[in-house]
Parts: sequence; structure tokens; C-alpha cells
Amino acid sequence: MAIVRAFPSLVISRDGFEAQGAFAEAQAAFLEPDARSVSTLRGLAERSNVGIVAHFYMDPELQGVLAASGYRHVHVSDSLVMADRAVDMVRAGAERIVVLGVDFMAENVRAVLDGAGFGQVPVYRAARDPIGCSLAEAAEADEYFAWLRQAAVERLGLHVIYINTSLYTKAHAHALLPTLTCTSSNVVSTVLSAFAQVPEVRLWFGPDTYMGQNLRVLFQSMAELDNDAIKQVHPAHDRSTLSRVLAGFAYFPRGNCIVHHLFGDEVARRVASDYADALITAHLEVPGAMFRLGLEAQRCGRGVVGSTSDILSFVGRAVDAASARGQNERLRVVLGTEVGMVTSLVRKVQGCLRAVGSRAVDVELVFPVADEAVAATGDRQLPMVPGPAGGEGCSVEGGCATCPYMKMNSLDALLSLLQRLDGNANELAAYTPQMRQGTIAGRPLIEWATAPISHMRAFTRDGRLPDELVSDIRTRR
Repeated sequence: MAIVRAFPSLVISRDGFEAQGAFAEAQAAFLEPDARSVSTLRGLAERSNVGIVAHFYMDPELQGVLAASGYRHVHVSDSLVMADRAVDMVRAGAERIVVLGVDFMAENVRAVLDGAGFGQVPVYRAARDPIGCSLAEAAEADEYFAWLRQAAVERLGLHVIYINTSLYTKAHAHALLPTLTCTSSNVVSTVLSAFAQVPEVRLWFGPDTYMGQNLRVLFQSMAELDNDAIKQVHPAHDRSTLSRVLAGFAYFPRGNCIVHHLFGDEVARRVASDYADALITAHLEVPGAMFRLGLEAQRCGRGVVGSTSDILSFVGRAVDAASARGQNERLRVVLGTEVGMVTSLVRKVQGCLRAVGSRAVDVELVFPVADEAVAATGDRQLPMVPGPAGGEGCSVEGGCATCPYMKMNSLDALLSLLQRLDGNANELAAYTPQMRQGTIAGRPLIEWATAPISHMRAFTRDGRLPDELVSDIRTRR
């Protein structure tokens, strides 16, 4: 009979941390970065007067060095906020922007800077080679556009597209039918608001299949609540209107993030059986079993399903509540998303504990992955790094939970780029976002692409779909 070991975990206290298991040890190795690397990065960044925006899921070594640098123009967040912070950095004096993420994130930063009137500010990626994304690539496939062409035949159609897609996809989608971008933080309110403002709407969500499935489960679950509870989620809805939501909501059937795909039934079963006392976090992109586990925990006040930002906020609130109880307590938190969040989570937990001077509370951050999900480096000082090499470490006991595309944003890659920033333009051309040109129906592709993002920004500001988009839904054929 095989021995099933506990998932690896990282115990975080006010002033330190302790790793349990090889995977956690590999993560913890980067939380206290080499002082020379920190000094080198800060010096190069200051010399170049560069702004650095990075995604939560990037390389942990690089994230640790950035966190320790104290450099004024550094921000780590989800994909949407990266572009907003880039604009803030330029307004505060940054002369160029480096994007640490996948290519659609660099595209988005470039487009948002252009829209804010900063077209002269250079934007760079950390690698010469393309940095892809399985989810974004799914949305550029012929199958996705065939699905959208089918959707465009129906009246009152609205395409809600996940922000984690290319400008090319957004442009061609919006040319087919009215399109609005969303994030994992606002997708629920976006969908419910669309049905509130256009009750007969036929809403097509893509490309993330797991998120689409999870939204349907969430709306079905809401429909079982009483009307007062439903209105706490969205004041325009009740049990009768949710039936229209379920009837009019469709999602693309074949689009997945390769990282969140790894949180399958076996992972969820082990979490439910072995970590019944834990707080559960689950990203909206994880498969159904893990999502349902997180949703059940959320209903009981012991979990959260949502975006990376939602997960950070939930953990912070849980630590504050435990500190207020004033008792010796260990919170166990299962991390149901990419493990690149560990640096931000450690900083969040320690910040909360230090704010109240608490030594009574610590947090055990549980990684629901195979303990072997590390790769050997051959380096005596750092023998292991997170993530598989050639499939090493992946098993039904848990996914590898690390994005190989994001990890192309390494510390060496960033330092090499920063050293080149004062070089000639031809040398740097390979590091700039490759913005696709052209027109659709005589209108520049970039205009088609940025309209869905502008609609989302208006929704975020006003809490309702903009009149221009509603009119487009009602009149477009």
C-alpha cells in the first residue's frame, strides 16, 4: 500500500518561516534573497529610471529580489492592475517600463500607456523569445472564432472575454459581436449586471472553460438561496431572474490554463479528507472539484473563490481576525492557485502580524502539489527550484502548480535587459511588445481591441455596463 504524504507547506510567523517538504523548501529559498542580487537590481533600475510591473505568478527568485529591493517603481499584482500601475509610474517620473509577465500583459501595458497619452514611453518584455499563455492561445484558435461566429448569429449577443487574452483576440472578437473584457475579480458582477440591464441578453463567456463551468455552478448555487441573500450579491436579481441568467449563459468548451488544469479531482479529495480544518482558497480558473470545495468553504466563512487579489485579501482578514482573538493559534490555508503567490502571501501575513505585534498566531500555507514537484539544478548552494523539468514532479497527487511561461521572467533575464536599456534601439527591438497592425472593416485593429477594455473600465467606475455597449448589444446584427 502506497504511503500518501502530507502536502508540502510553509509555516509563516511574524519574523520568519519554516518549510516542510522539498517543494516548500524550494519556495522558501527565495524569500530571503542574496543581498548582492538585490543591490545589483536596484542600482540598474535606478540608473535606467525604469518602472517594473510584474504578475503574482512570476519566477519566485525574481519576485523575492524585487520585494527586497525597496525600489520605488516596482509593483506586483494581477494582470489588469499592472497596466494601471505602469501609468502611475510614468506620471511619477519613470522613463520606461519593463513588464514581467506573458506577452498579452506587455501588449496591454503598451495599449493602456498609449491610451493615456504616453506613447513615447518604451515598454519592454524580459525575454527576446515569445512568452506565451495556453489560455490566450486557445482564444486565438480557429475553433474559438468559429464559436464566436455562431454566437454572432443570435440577437442580443454579448461576448464577455477574460482579460488574459491578446489584443488580436479582443479586436477580432469585438468585430464579430459586442465584447466586454472582465477579470476574475469582477466577472460575477459583470455577468449579473449584463442580465440586469439587458434581461434577454445571450451572454457568451470565454475562453476559460473552468471559469465558465464554475460561474454556472455559482449561479446555480445562488438560485437556491432566498431572495434577500441573492440581492446581497446583486441588488437587481432574485431567484426568478437567475433562471434567465442560467438560460442565457454559455461558455467556450475547450480553453484552459495549463497550471489551474492541474488542480483535479484527486487534489480536491485529498484536501477535503486531510485538511478539513483548513481555510480553502481557490482561483476561479481551477477545475470544478477544487472550485466546489472552495465555494463550500466560502459559504461557511472558511474560504474564498476568486482572483489572486481576492485570495490575498481573504488571508489578510483571516490573520487579523485570529490576532484579535488573542490566543495561540495556527491557521492552515490551502493555496488553490499558482504558487508564485507565495512571496506576496508571506509579506501579507507578516505585515498583518507585525502591525498588531502578534507572536501568538502563525499561518501554515499548504501547497496542494506533489512533494516532488521540484527540479534539480546541480548547484550545491541551491540544489532545487520550484517546478518540473521535463515533467518531473507532476503526478495525480497534485499538480506542479507553476507556470512555465511566467518563469521565463527570470532574475538573470531582467538583469540582462536592464544592462541593455541604454543600448541602441535595434538591439532592444526584440524586447518590445509585438503589436499586430492592420484594420478590420476599415478601422484600426487597436481601436477594436481597446474598446472592450474601455467598456470594462467604465463598468468598474460606474457599476453598470456603459450605454454605448448596451446600445451595441441591442442594435448589432
